[in-house]
Amino acid sequence: MRVSLHYDKGTIIVDGLAYAPYTVLDPKINKYRALAMHHSSIVEYLKASNIEYEDHVLDLIPLKRISSRLRLRDYQSKALRQWIDAGMRGCIVLPTGSGKTVIGIKAIESVNLASLVVVPTLDLMDQWVSSLTSAFSLSNDEIGMIGGGNDRLKAITVITYDSAYIRAPAIGNRFALVVFDEVHHLPAPGYRSIAELVAAPYRLGLTATIEREDGLHKDIPLLLGAGVVFSIDARELADRSYLAGFTIERRYVRLSDDEMDEYKKSYELYMQGLNTLGIMPGINGFKRLIMISNKSKVAREALLARNKALSIALNSSSKIEELREVLAEHNDAKMIIFTQHNDLAYRIAREFLIPLITHNTSKAERADILKGFKEGMYRAIVTSKVLDEGIDVPDAEVGVIVSGTGSSREFVQRLGRLLRPKKGNKSAILIEIVSSETREMLMSSKRKRSVRTK
Repeated sequence: MRVSLHYDKGTIIVDGLAYAPYTVLDPKINKYRALAMHHSSIVEYLKASNIEYEDHVLDLIPLKRISSRLRLRDYQSKALRQWIDAGMRGCIVLPTGSGKTVIGIKAIESVNLASLVVVPTLDLMDQWVSSLTSAFSLSNDEIGMIGGGNDRLKAITVITYDSAYIRAPAIGNRFALVVFDEVHHLPAPGYRSIAELVAAPYRLGLTATIEREDGLHKDIPLLLGAGVVFSIDARELADRSYLAGFTIERRYVRLSDDEMDEYKKSYELYMQGLNTLGIMPGINGFKRLIMISNKSKVAREALLARNKALSIALNSSSKIEELREVLAEHNDAKMIIFTQHNDLAYRIAREFLIPLITHNTSKAERADILKGFKEGMYRAIVTSKVLDEGIDVPDAEVGVIVSGTGSSREFVQRLGRLLRPKKGNKSAILIEIVSSETREMLMSSKRKRSVRTK
């Protein structure tokens, strides 16, 4: 009996063979089945074993020949070439503002077969559709869009991660190439099934920072078929004038006496809880504390004390006064102010009469604020995380991190908002305001670990 391969709701059914790699026996049909992402590996095994087979897995949406006049910079060309040399699989890591979308478009052009672009936000979906229509001289109707009320499947389709999670079993064999923008989202529980249920032989991941705090980035080579094939950092591109030069400045502020007393009291309660539970401080200890906090009163109280201490450090009144000085020093520069929590963002907006953008800001209002910022109507805006990723933000010269996490990805994204080349080769500056003698000092050091400051 001749071996045949068929696609079935995100899996590959191997008919007529007792063994193939990555397969398990499905007793309901008495045939072997594998996740769709292993399609290429199964085909390679059959070829290497000189086993004749019929492959009915891919049912690609027809795509007319496409080409663009986009010119790649030298590092973009090298990135694309190394991805091609890796079998058109793997991840490209480039700073925000360095042209990852252009590389994705040229990858689609290189494959010249049905392609799916997966993005985390509706804003990015709109941006990709605009870039694709412009690059390939297509109309909007010729580019598929799935997500945010759109449900249009085309040979080149842009889809959100949320929609792809739902639709992958149905459309997972319709594309030869899948591009995962902001690929650090992919290994998350749930989203990883997109890569698992798609049979596309060619896979490209794009991101500014591949690392995840939970360590799941280690699964990206499995999900993409290869790991990082090209990487370049912001400092090198700034030195070569592709991005603006930049400096990073850390300013320390002291908690008030009352704040310091509350901080120490809360932090001591946290440490006492860890000691009582026999948990060592650190990221693994913190994860364990969270896991047992729903069953252990000691763990729950320790977690609350830790959060209170951190909130005091991140939201100190001294930071407001330091920000006042920063605003005065850079009163002729465009500035983006970043916070960790909405409460502090609202406080800054009220104190300094600065436009505010949070997740609660409507799309229309956000567009009006960003337009006013671009045109110089506003010289500063304040945001709590929402501008970190997935939104096209007008150029700014100064960034101020009033509060944030220890995430290097968050730090790189915020830095990237300042790095578009500026008139007269003017440099950008990113200022951190950090509460001294608190754990925020460690968080500040941790988040800069992936950025060369000199």
